[in-house]
Amino acid sequence: MAEAGAAATLTHRRVLAIALPIVLSNATIPLLGAVDTGVIGRLGEAAPIGAVGLGSVILTSIYWIFGFLRMGTSGLVAQARGAGDEAETGAHLLRALVIAAVAGLSLILLQSLLLTGAFALAPASAEVEEMARRYLSIRIWGAPATIGLYALTGWLIALERTRLVLVLQLVMNGLNVLLDVGFVLGLGWGVGGVALATLIAEWSGLLLALWFARDGLRAGLRRALFAGGAMRRLWRVNSDILVRSVLLQGSFTCFMFITAGQGDTVLAANQVLLQFLSFVAYALDGFAFAAESLVGQAVGARRPDRLRRAALISSQWGVGGAFALALVFALGGTAIIDLLTTAPDVRAEARHYLPWLVAAPLVGVASWMLDGIFIGATRTREMRNAMVVAVGVYAVLLLILPRFMGNHGLWAALTALNALRGLTMWRLYPRVAAAAA
Repeated sequence: MAEAGAAATLTHRRVLAIALPIVLSNATIPLLGAVDTGVIGRLGEAAPIGAVGLGSVILTSIYWIFGFLRMGTSGLVAQARGAGDEAETGAHLLRALVIAAVAGLSLILLQSLLLTGAFALAPASAEVEEMARRYLSIRIWGAPATIGLYALTGWLIALERTRLVLVLQLVMNGLNVLLDVGFVLGLGWGVGGVALATLIAEWSGLLLALWFARDGLRAGLRRALFAGGAMRRLWRVNSDILVRSVLLQGSFTCFMFITAGQGDTVLAANQVLLQFLSFVAYALDGFAFAAESLVGQAVGARRPDRLRRAALISSQWGVGGAFALALVFALGGTAIIDLLTTAPDVRAEARHYLPWLVAAPLVGVASWMLDGIFIGATRTREMRNAMVVAVGVYAVLLLILPRFMGNHGLWAALTALNALRGLTMWRLYPRVAAAAA
């Protein structure tokens, strides 16, 4: 069945069947943060809100490091599916889950050291820090589940089971919201209640995802997990993605550090405008994920013709989505800014730089789509090298443009980064095509 599914005709409908559930799933992510803030905000005190916000940022930053498991698993599993090797699709998942378990348990054991370092970098008042520590001391026990879900999500995407990804997200977020309300507003457990609600939702999500993957896990047990350099290949793919992701995250961090030196109003305006980029990522991720799955299957099947068609159709929808987002931002960007902030000075400042965000989807769509194509082909070394080149040029632009153009120079540099990512990967695209030969 897996082989037959992989060999099915590549159509626009098939791309949309993969992409749209991911887009809908992504749309639920910011809603959960809003509910957490709204529920804890009902306590009428500032400290609990700050503690939950700070704790969430710390954990998100730590977990983000392990996001490579989602991408690496997706590419490898898609290729195994394209090759008709059902046992290997499950074996790749089991190998990723071993890494997730080790990583999660390590975080639990090192929690004291991690929290000390985190609060040294992000100091807060004694009251907020105490509450945040309580929050994190509960949430950290969900580390194996959260990191394991990265691997399981990648596996589901590779097999085109993105409707199950949507179901998984809805169940986890719905349970989290219900428990938030019950623990905080019903039982009065405060910050600890928010943390416990999320912890239960994370482990429930892992169990549900394992149930979804039960057939693959059984098939994977028929294969020697650590033979033939399989773990070395998994680590090579994932380490390249990790380097690439660290460079990308560092680029955004530098952007915000430089922004902070331009005053509170500019800092707030840029923070608002960065939400536009989040909208773009959430929307275009679905089409990039479709490319991961379909390109990976074409590589596994050794079908260059299918690879070209998979890349073309998914990219057509990605470009269409980018134009739609640019139009929305051009016509409704001011209204979105007003929705995100009520401060008149921040609204006025953000409007000055809105044209950069109108251009962002059009300039960046190539980098998003090529990310998906390269991940599917597991040409991760090329992804890494392209990012190194783009970030090197970006660093030079950051040193020059803000001095002459102010905040416009910052946005010009960030726009150039996304353009350069797309350009450098496009120049390396022949290596992707060669992977299926």
